[in-house]
Amino acid sequence: MTVIGFHNSHEQIHPAALLDAVRRAEAAGFAAAMCSDHFSPWSARQGHSGFAWSWLGAALQATGLPFGIVNAPGQRYHPAIIAQSIGTLAAMYPGRFWAALGTGEASNEHITGGGWPRKDVRNARLRECVDIIRALLAGEEVSHDGLVTVDRARLWTRPDEPVRLIGPAVSVETAGWVAEWADGLITVNQPVERLRRMIEAYRGAGGRGEICLQVHLSWAPTQEEATAIAHDQWRSNVFAAPVCWDLEMTDHFDEVSREVTAEQVGRIVHVSADPARHAEILNGYVELGFDQIYLHHVGQRQAAFIDTFGAKVLPQLTR
Repeated sequence: MTVIGFHNSHEQIHPAALLDAVRRAEAAGFAAAMCSDHFSPWSARQGHSGFAWSWLGAALQATGLPFGIVNAPGQRYHPAIIAQSIGTLAAMYPGRFWAALGTGEASNEHITGGGWPRKDVRNARLRECVDIIRALLAGEEVSHDGLVTVDRARLWTRPDEPVRLIGPAVSVETAGWVAEWADGLITVNQPVERLRRMIEAYRGAGGRGEICLQVHLSWAPTQEEATAIAHDQWRSNVFAAPVCWDLEMTDHFDEVSREVTAEQVGRIVHVSADPARHAEILNGYVELGFDQIYLHHVGQRQAAFIDTFGAKVLPQLTR
């Protein structure tokens, strides 16, 4: 059975409004939630970037939903601090929290002033961080000298049960790589055939656990409004790697996206005023075998989307 969840976009929405939205989503029938973890938004038009870890404590308390976060340990965050954050939330809310650990983006990580490493170095650093975080969550005292340094760290508050550490991937190659260490896979909406190959790469490399998908979509009462919302809020997010990894500032993203068209945005965001069309698309992802699907309405106003999808889309999904 596929779980349909609600994505909380911190780079677009004030954290208080997001808390109201996720409560509303639970009441509307969404069965899980996840959130982004950014220091800055992709565009000045998005205009927010609350601290996800503070917000998660409030959101877990305010709802009964399971939650996840996509996080990049190793530069902006020391892995021991991420292990402590994971351990505390998982101890307070047993069985309700997971973390996806990725290599990050320069737009968030450049603030440390330490330079932005090559992709192969970032992969190696993440692999060290994953092992450190697992060892700390298992109760070990950890010292480590490598791309990150840890000196005699130990977590004193830990969950009773293991916490799932998920592998984020946007390419077939990365999906196969994260299978070495991850307790599940998470990706974003892409052409169906590419998603199928990612699933095959992950499972073929021995990948275990659930496979999750974040879906970017735009809904409004009219097609024109849905298109305008997507173009305003998400045109800075159309760029493939390495551009999306390597740009540092919101004005960089806004400059390179100045001539991006609504048609280009529509290639990565499902834009429709028809709830039945959204249900059809989402059922296609269900049929691919995704265990969890998180819906991200790219607009800043969430209430009408939540109510409409709760009433007209979720009941149509073959969950």
